[in-house]
Amino acid sequence: MNPFVLSILLLSLGLGTTLTFASSHWLLAWMGLEISTLAIIPLMAQHHHPRAVEATTKYFITQAAAAALILFASTTNAWITGQWDINFNLHAFPASLLTMALALKMGLAPVHFWLPEVLQGLDLTTGLILSTWQKLAPFILMCQIMPVNSSLITFLGIASTLVGGWGGLNQTQLRKILAYSSIAHLGWMVLVMQFNQQLALLALVIYIPMTFSTFMIFKTNSSTTMNTLAASWAKTPALTAITPLVLLSLGGLPPLSGFMPKWMILQELTKQDIPLTASVAALSALFSLYFYLRISYAMTLTISPNNLNATTPWRLQTTSSTLPLAISTTISAMLLPLAPATLALLSP
Repeated sequence: MNPFVLSILLLSLGLGTTLTFASSHWLLAWMGLEISTLAIIPLMAQHHHPRAVEATTKYFITQAAAAALILFASTTNAWITGQWDINFNLHAFPASLLTMALALKMGLAPVHFWLPEVLQGLDLTTGLILSTWQKLAPFILMCQIMPVNSSLITFLGIASTLVGGWGGLNQTQLRKILAYSSIAHLGWMVLVMQFNQQLALLALVIYIPMTFSTFMIFKTNSSTTMNTLAASWAKTPALTAITPLVLLSLGGLPPLSGFMPKWMILQELTKQDIPLTASVAALSALFSLYFYLRISYAMTLTISPNNLNATTPWRLQTTSSTLPLAISTTISAMLLPLAPATLALLSP
């Protein structure tokens, strides 16, 4: 893609998200969401592959439906209350519609159906943008309309953690596994959002470098399926040794960074006297942990000669910058000692 066109699209992505962040009017927030959607569509379809075009079409139709629902809900709320202000108390009916529309924007279960299929049709770089940056604007909007229907939010959170864990169990495509991982992590964030929005934002901030590391590791190894991971030792032995730490951090195992948000979310849910919800969320994390362990096994414990259809390539010196990957990998594995400082900052 032409560098000038690429820079315009990336700047439009940033503009759309920033506009949604800064807006206090529902129409302006809707406009920011639309700018972000229209900016990422050329990036998704840039390879002109039938699978990429199919994924782009699915994404456009889904996001258009979610945007129409946001516009309808905000107009209905303005008709009932006379207010377009986002921070103004919403009426119950448009609040529920807005919650479902934002859930569709982010890919929360049970309206997650588009995310694995769309992510499977994209290259890893665009998939990374879709899994991280495109979640920010609807996430912030959902934080701003909290608290709304508590039962609906809890249902979305529990359904997302269960579907995100269960859906990734039998997958062999790495992009689909990362899509279900995204659904599960968003479920954890939504569960705690109604009680502690700072904690939900903390979970999102920690999720982003972990996901960035995982996507960049797969991109460095040119791997999109489980079978091709066995050749990673021949390409990047040091990175292959570190990868299980990143994957287990995504799964939420101590003493890695991913344990901190899950631990604090479970603590908050227990404080709110909903131990059953906390127990279901904690047990659903075991599903996700299983498929992270599968990836780790395929990458580090499967070596040639083997029955995988992957050829061992020559180890060539990389020409791309490894500094961002090194920083995000360090954050993914070593942030847990900062937990006491984080708790002190989050405490009122």
